[in-house]
Amino acid sequence: MRNFKRLALVVLALLVASAIVLFVLENNQPVALLFLGWSAPQLPVSVFVILALLAGMMIGPSLAWFVRMRRRPK
Repeated sequence: MRNFKRLALVVLALLVASAIVLFVLENNQPVALLFLGWSAPQLPVSVFVILALLAGMMIGPSLAWFVRMRRRPK
């Protein structure tokens, strides 16, 4: 059973990695973003999407931790 769980985890990791590679290969059109007067260099669409995903993965848990700390009784 332990080997099955390990194999399932490896297969899942390979599927996620292959989905990311396919996403990057399919979204390689260069774009330049403009936000509040700041202009980003021209990079593929996938770079901006992955950066936004990573930022959300860091900000979401940080906000949840902050809310949990504020609700904790003193």
